[in-house]
Amino acid sequence: MWDSTFDETLRSFLPFLPADEALTAETPLREYGLDSLATVELLATLEQSYDVRFEDDALNLETFENPGRLWATLSGLQPAS
Repeated sequence: MWDSTFDETLRSFLPFLPADEALTAETPLREYGLDSLATVELLATLEQSYDVRFEDDALNLETFENPGRLWATLSGLQPAS
């Protein structure tokens, strides 16, 4: 599962997700308000927060389809601890 920074960041870009609703790996991000502009802003925020750069092959709609895919992509960009 993801960390609290990811959860809080992602929630801030989902205006239609009620605060008391769980954010699951399968939550459809576009249905909760993640439009194209918000996707670009989310990308920049995640890159800054996690000190990573999304590669060109990760810049597609599938990556931003749901939190599970996005976290898996983001995790793959981070150096192993």
